[in-house]
Amino acid sequence: MLLLHNFLDYIRQNSLFNLDQRILLAVSGGKDSVLMAHLFKQGGFKFGIAHCNFGLRAEESQRDERFVSALASQLEVPLYVTHFTTKAYAAEHKISTQMAARDLRYRWFEELRTQENYSYIAVAHHQDDAIETVLLNLVRGTGIAGLHGILPKRDFLIRPLLFLSRAGIDEAIQRKGYDFVEDSSNSGTAYARNKLRLGVVPLLKEINPNLEQTFEHNILRFAETEMVLQQTVAQLRVTLFEEKKEGIYLSLEKIKALNPKRLLLFELLKVYGFTETVVEDLLSSLNKQSGTSFYSASHRLTLNRENLMLTAITAEEVYTNKMIHPSDTAVAFGNQVIEISYSELISFDNNPQKAFIDADRLIFPIVVRAWQEGDRFMPIGMRNYKKLSDFFIDQKIPLPQKDSIPILINGNGDVVWVAGLRQDNRYKVTATTKKVAIFEQKLN
Repeated sequence: MLLLHNFLDYIRQNSLFNLDQRILLAVSGGKDSVLMAHLFKQGGFKFGIAHCNFGLRAEESQRDERFVSALASQLEVPLYVTHFTTKAYAAEHKISTQMAARDLRYRWFEELRTQENYSYIAVAHHQDDAIETVLLNLVRGTGIAGLHGILPKRDFLIRPLLFLSRAGIDEAIQRKGYDFVEDSSNSGTAYARNKLRLGVVPLLKEINPNLEQTFEHNILRFAETEMVLQQTVAQLRVTLFEEKKEGIYLSLEKIKALNPKRLLLFELLKVYGFTETVVEDLLSSLNKQSGTSFYSASHRLTLNRENLMLTAITAEEVYTNKMIHPSDTAVAFGNQVIEISYSELISFDNNPQKAFIDADRLIFPIVVRAWQEGDRFMPIGMRNYKKLSDFFIDQKIPLPQKDSIPILINGNGDVVWVAGLRQDNRYKVTATTKKVAIFEQKLN
């Protein structure tokens, strides 16, 4: 009864849901989700079970589905099952299988929650999952939000088992004699999370046997620190953002007075899709000439004499402007296609339909668009800037043809390549280049 008491207490302390609300449980059939389902039953809550069959483990996936179906019957609760073609989705969207599975399941959970009138979706993450998430975020690079890892409650998602460790779940399952199924992929090291789980975390526990409790306290501190940061950012937004008809203006004088600049400016701008890399380049460009622009997938920042002007990219621009993201291999522009590949072999040729760019200097997303009045670049082999309008005159480009020439714009606003004509000298391959981004122009 102590486990049930702690479970109910955790729900109450974190205000996860009310007794009269219906909860949709994500159940895979593994130990953690099985224990969660039994605890919900013992607690007398109103709930249903949702199970995803990703089709990744052949007969094992079918076995899991049969098991969860039997569990739902045993607990006398509604069951919802869906099947995904996960590999095909991953290939179509150019993402990993793990990311594809995550996207598919959470989208379906939310659709099901709305359609079937459930208040929240419960997933069975526990303390060890929280540790692995923080470590994974640290390894890949993270802001303050990544340090608190997974939270007990976020929007319509709740995690009522975060008070338990993996060892605690194992002990409860064994003591209660609950049946469960084992996912064979959990024992391999193909995934980064498994490598942390099987190799890194055990070593950390040798150093600190109370690792779960330590991380629980650290995560709480990080979450509280983020709250303080967001309160500061909200206050800054009121004083720094001036809304006008043509866009939002940010005073350069006030930006320069921020301390620390990079952290606070990134927090102010990340809701508009700007990355840390773009913010860093923006800060190093505050003294550049007016008209320099910086891009996210949805917004543009334009540097003026005394202000930064933030504007949304219009629907027309979204249609005519194309974005290249790190995982993209091609993007269409008019009747042309720009193909993208990467090589660690430092070589290039003189084909004008190809650009060989130092990949480390690229800031994503890269914009592909038609030229605009005021565009300028540094043609390869030159040390001075040249306006694109003058460059086109020198190249004897007919006026109607100018608008059909793809212009690649780096995330910091620099022209990288005038497709089919000339690339920018600042982005050329040099002796220090480690990786080459190859852009090739082809007719569609």
